[in-house]
Amino acid sequence: MTRGEPVTPAPWWRVTLQGAGPAAVIAYLGVLALLLWGAWRWLDPTPNRHLVIATGPAQGAYAELAGRYLPYLHTERLQVELRATQGSADNLALLRDPTSGVQVAFVQSGSSLAPVADADDTPLVSLGRIAYEPIWIFYRRDRQGANGRPAPPPVRLADLAGWRVNTGPAGGGGGPLFAQLAAANGLAADAMKLDSSPSVQGVVALVERRIDALVMVAAADAPLVQYLLQTPEVALLPFPQAEAYARRLPFLRAVTLPRGLVDLATDRPPQDVPLVAASASLVARADLHPALVQLLVQAARQVHGEPGWFQAAGELPSAVADGLALSPEAERFYRDGRPWLQRYLPFWLANFIDRMWIVLLPLLAAMVPLSRVLPPLVSLRLRSRVFRWYAHLRAIETALDRPDADLAALREQLEATDRQVEHIGLPLAYTHELYQLRAHINLVRKRLQARKD
Repeated sequence: MTRGEPVTPAPWWRVTLQGAGPAAVIAYLGVLALLLWGAWRWLDPTPNRHLVIATGPAQGAYAELAGRYLPYLHTERLQVELRATQGSADNLALLRDPTSGVQVAFVQSGSSLAPVADADDTPLVSLGRIAYEPIWIFYRRDRQGANGRPAPPPVRLADLAGWRVNTGPAGGGGGPLFAQLAAANGLAADAMKLDSSPSVQGVVALVERRIDALVMVAAADAPLVQYLLQTPEVALLPFPQAEAYARRLPFLRAVTLPRGLVDLATDRPPQDVPLVAASASLVARADLHPALVQLLVQAARQVHGEPGWFQAAGELPSAVADGLALSPEAERFYRDGRPWLQRYLPFWLANFIDRMWIVLLPLLAAMVPLSRVLPPLVSLRLRSRVFRWYAHLRAIETALDRPDADLAALREQLEATDRQVEHIGLPLAYTHELYQLRAHINLVRKRLQARKD
């Protein structure tokens, strides 16, 4: 500093901390640690790694679909429990039951069992639409009429009057959805012999001629659907009024099964088949941890992002919520894609930083004053190991100036001080302080020797 330049006073916090010493630093660190702990509890950056997903019947489409999620979720060291149910109704009931432990479920939209509104006190959110599920109505080609002769093939849904029809398990979504379609055609439930056996049993009954038709709501790649499409004795009922169904029932979508898509070699089906499709969604409890939501929607992108019979590549999963509010974390994924940090860091570390940065940045800013005060305090503490011995040395010199000084006792005190100074531990950067102290001890020793002589 040049002569005449004004002296800038040190900040008040530096003067206070330097004056208070290590106790103030410890208190400062304690406050920061308390703030960090509070932020950790509030933001909850690390979720429980156990996830329970309600699927559907053990050999159903949703169970097969859930199995395709497992490799991706297990890669992130997530423990996943797949819980078999009767279908959408059971899945929704389990989601709304806080004691069930179910956090996520596959749910069919567009029926009285669909998630069109929250119930009770447990809000549900959608993680997006994941699949289109055509309404497959398979029937036997050789069905006989009341006169014992082969019956003509059905053309419309109303032609199923008097038929034995399996609509799937009572807890599934196929039965209620079929009831809505039948009602729209003026076909009363008592006009048919309805059966609510599980779909697997219904397939067996259809093949064994114990029923006339089977209703399934499932994705095209469901094993039972693929089996029946390849069964010669079984035909698929078309929906020539598909566009009308989609206009009257907004949760439905008109789709087409193109000619030859099932088997090009045998030209099956021999013509385009118009169908109507509901959709499947991932539904979760609103309190599901955002990190798990992020994992699930990323897994859905891996599983459903490929082109299929009724969707183009990248069309699914989509941000369509089908009656429920879309999860904010899922909406963020559909809008921005995979978080930037996850491209370079492991998922759990990237998630921790992503959720904690709003707290970590202020805490790092709060550490700046400490980083400027701590080095002087450390230097002061190290140098004090040396400086405190000057008090002993000054006391010996003061006593030495007295006429009646006990030279032998003072010499013993000085030698004891010298021996203790030899054991002072200091970093190399501070050893010059130690050598100066020993030089001063030697100076007092010479004065003692001169007084004795």
